[in-house]
Amino acid sequence: MSNWEKVIDFDKAGGMVPVITQDEATGEVLMMAYMNHEAFAETLRTGRACYFSRSRNRLWRKGEESGNVQEVRGVYVDCDADTLLLKVRQTGGAACHEGYPSCFFRRVADDKLQVIAGRVFDPRQVYNTNA
Repeated sequence: MSNWEKVIDFDKAGGMVPVITQDEATGEVLMMAYMNHEAFAETLRTGRACYFSRSRNRLWRKGEESGNVQEVRGVYVDCDADTLLLKVRQTGGAACHEGYPSCFFRRVADDKLQVIAGRVFDPRQVYNTNA
């Protein structure tokens, strides 16, 4: 059993832990996702971010469809051992599946949602959807 398997508490939240993903160079928060034991092991083995998609109920290898991969530069575990922080080098310009550099492309201001960033790509062209 690896050292990290003894430390990270995947069982606390039903087999998954939340993961905050941050750009290593700028410190910008790119996204939040989840990892199960298998996704975390693959991330460590390959050096590329792999998450668990709750909607698809399967592993989600970041960039497998869009080409916007995340090269993992550092992995951090919080004090309760139930949340991870990945520092990554984002390739392709977009961390968000909607085509934005960060999933946090909207902010609440004056009781309204404002888009505060431009899209890097149109997801309809990548995923063949009506997004």
